[in-house]
Amino acid sequence: MRVIFMGTPEFSVPVLEALVGAGHEVACVYCQPPRPAGRGKKPRPTPVQARAEALGLPVRHPESLRAAEEQQAFAALGADVAVVVAYGLILPQAVLDAPAQGCLNIHASLLPRWRGAAPIHRAIMAGDAETGICIMQMEAGLDTGPVLLREATAIGATETTGGLHDRLSDMGARMIVEALDRLPDLLPEPQPEEGVTYAAKIDKSEAAVDWTRPAQEVSAHIRGLAPFPGAWTLHHGERLKLLGAEVVAGAGAPGTALDAQFTVACGAGAVRITRAQRPGKAAQDAETFLRGHPVATGDGLGG
Repeated sequence: MRVIFMGTPEFSVPVLEALVGAGHEVACVYCQPPRPAGRGKKPRPTPVQARAEALGLPVRHPESLRAAEEQQAFAALGADVAVVVAYGLILPQAVLDAPAQGCLNIHASLLPRWRGAAPIHRAIMAGDAETGICIMQMEAGLDTGPVLLREATAIGATETTGGLHDRLSDMGARMIVEALDRLPDLLPEPQPEEGVTYAAKIDKSEAAVDWTRPAQEVSAHIRGLAPFPGAWTLHHGERLKLLGAEVVAGAGAPGTALDAQFTVACGAGAVRITRAQRPGKAAQDAETFLRGHPVATGDGLGG
């Protein structure tokens, strides 16, 4: 098929590679414009732009698709279908209507649960037992279109957003190739009106750990925010980023270290921190971290 690909972050790259590998003709790749990054604040291409250029594909990165000339240029590509995954811009109706078979979105949740910007983070933070990928026909609403293909996967008890992100990216890449192969035979399934939730964009103000919450919730909070933006707590006045956790047996005043292995009491139960990071330092597994920054039994964490 003649495909327009629309994506921006690292999550989208395996999908682009899968489309090329499956032999589809990628007429053009759309992504967000390069943004200032690094110490010099020089414009840095997005992961999708970098990979598309390495593959020799044409790239466009308009600031918006609202202008008539942008919509005309999009339509002039004569695509059979557009594949959209974490693109980051609203698609006007003229763009949605331009490809002969419409626009297909790869969404990292089991719709209608977790429509919106941060479905992977929110699924883990909410303690969901499973999530998955939906291949959806796009329409004007936010992730409201009918689903063509869906597949569920369990969320591991110690899985972080980073690990689940990579698994779902690979799943989406495999599923979109299947969806395009089966497109004439797939029946769009309208989303149910019950069970709708919205995955609001993650705000750094959410990142402080509340040790008074039950251990399951504290673990989910830490894992859901790992690796970015990273949950944090204070220890001896220093802000520590917590990037991995598991629920363990233990009891004590919330925020109190129960041993020297980074086990911390919660409102009910306890968690053991498995990965952490000091300001300006690299993230480390707990054993390595504690050699350079001991947490003693009875120490208080919080802030």
